[in-house]
Amino acid sequence: MKRILIPFLSIACLVLIWNGYSQHADSKTDLFQHKHSYVGDNSAVANIVKELAHHQELHQIALETKQTPYGIHLTYKDIETEQVEQEIKETVLFNATYLFVLVDNVDRITFTFPDYTFTVTRDKLDGWYNTQLSTIEQEQAVTKLIQRHLKSETKINQFFAD
Repeated sequence: MKRILIPFLSIACLVLIWNGYSQHADSKTDLFQHKHSYVGDNSAVANIVKELAHHQELHQIALETKQTPYGIHLTYKDIETEQVEQEIKETVLFNATYLFVLVDNVDRITFTFPDYTFTVTRDKLDGWYNTQLSTIEQEQAVTKLIQRHLKSETKINQFFAD
């Protein structure tokens, strides 16, 4: 009986472990399912933001839809890191990029952290990247664009200095 039970349990454990890994890999949300969303669609905006950098520290989302230009205001709690200011700047650029790619009618995004507030406009970020973000149709293209521009701390700081 032990000869049959031990191999059977071993195989069962391996199957359960493998199933857990494959489910975890599939659990990452495809952000581009929200492509062409609008600021007024609070569930789409919330679902996008929940997948972005430092979503765990997100405290509040406010949608500014009463009049144009439309905006999104994201309020964060403290971010725990050694280089807080640089991490916040990178988070602002990363998250703003995805929101401008995915949400068609957002013109500005304000990011509020306990000690910092930054407002990013679509025009300024399009100019910084030298590309119209709304035309990007694939996540891989966004990832490459962000990686290329976030390599340089000087370039990041120039964006916020202007």
